[in-house]
Amino acid sequence: MTQRNVDRRQFLQSATLVATAATAATGALAAETKAAGAKGRSRGAQAPGKSGEVHTRRWTEQRWLLDNTIRAVGVDWDQPRSVNYNAPCGPEANADFAAIRQRVQKFADISPAFESTARRREAKAQAAEEAGELVTARANYFMAAVHYAASQWPFDENNEKNVSLNNRKRECYTKYAKLADHRVEAAWIPFQGKALPGWFHLPHGYQGGRIPAVWTIPGMDGFKEANVAMYGDRFLTRGIAVLALEGPGQYESAVLGFRVSVPAWMAAGRAVMDWLATRSEIDSGRIGVAGSSFGSLFGTIAAANEPRYRALAVSATCLEPGCHTIFEEASPTFKKRFMYMSGFTDEERFDEFSRTLTWEEHAEKIRVPYLCIAGEADELSPLEHTERLFKTLQCPRQLVVYQDSRHSVGNVPSTNLGPTPSVLAADWMNARLSGKPFASERWFVEATGRVAKTAYA
Repeated sequence: MTQRNVDRRQFLQSATLVATAATAATGALAAETKAAGAKGRSRGAQAPGKSGEVHTRRWTEQRWLLDNTIRAVGVDWDQPRSVNYNAPCGPEANADFAAIRQRVQKFADISPAFESTARRREAKAQAAEEAGELVTARANYFMAAVHYAASQWPFDENNEKNVSLNNRKRECYTKYAKLADHRVEAAWIPFQGKALPGWFHLPHGYQGGRIPAVWTIPGMDGFKEANVAMYGDRFLTRGIAVLALEGPGQYESAVLGFRVSVPAWMAAGRAVMDWLATRSEIDSGRIGVAGSSFGSLFGTIAAANEPRYRALAVSATCLEPGCHTIFEEASPTFKKRFMYMSGFTDEERFDEFSRTLTWEEHAEKIRVPYLCIAGEADELSPLEHTERLFKTLQCPRQLVVYQDSRHSVGNVPSTNLGPTPSVLAADWMNARLSGKPFASERWFVEATGRVAKTAYA
């Protein structure tokens, strides 16, 4: 692990605490939203009854430290969110994110910075649409949707502001979908008497017939609107349809009242497969799952309990059973966010619940090809837990570890000079859904770009 990684974690752990611990509000979040409505209808989120705001001991005690860290390091203090959100938007959005990085000096600045940028992009889109400049309108609606989604992130309760931003995001993305250069439609997956929210994409130029598909699962802080690039998407360009969907507790599904749990993700995996298998465009025998960050855990659970998936590719892992490191040793925002996602306001009750967040007794059931891309110096989920998972798996598997990389795999010599992580994952998935064999191996990508390969027994 690099010195920089150690310093940042120790900095957050060992700072002198000056505030007294807050008493956490008790009880689970309030009533869930009513049914999402009829299939195929455009819908805005309805507030499911105001949920209590989440508080944790470290969030209260370290809030001053968090603001100082943001002032020193910037909006990407915990992960490269501005880079991740910028990428699907393309180079035109570079200036947007550069300005946001300058503007954000404390936690409270995050939502207003993204929201004001979203409003500006939305206004540009509307003006372009009125002028008949539909390509320009399309791009600006897409960027506006991404910025509105990013502005939701600091809200860990279903308050009026969070719901309002969610609705603005949906409106902008719906307008983008109507103007997109490929077919995009709202997807509502029947689940627990309501529906999980997603966007279904078909490759540019699709003319009919059955093609492979991938369900992409974002991480804790990710969202479906940024899971498919506006142009040059890694899966669509390979002829693979994409269902970008937020499972139980993720982003919009949390606004709609769904909550994270292992049983919920087991059931969600089956519900998503059922939906995809009924689509006339999709070859039901060639459906894969791709998960990032917490999507690596959710995807593992989903695929383990639904044998019809044909391949699973995960990256930036969150595979530590119980998730102690990310909840107790990293930025306090992670635990606070996940408590909201899982419906807890009482920290002690959440601590008991978090012990159920594990791949154990699930991963052993996976029989389809499994790819994992991880950072050697992952500060949120130490690599040893991923290594243990790979000793447990009883399926064809490939673990690719990038030297010196942190949780978000990238921005180190091994990822720059070796196989590009996102491209490697897309090519691997394409090959698996095409039925091509591969060797079960552990790859270690060195800083020089050289790949050292070791066979699994």
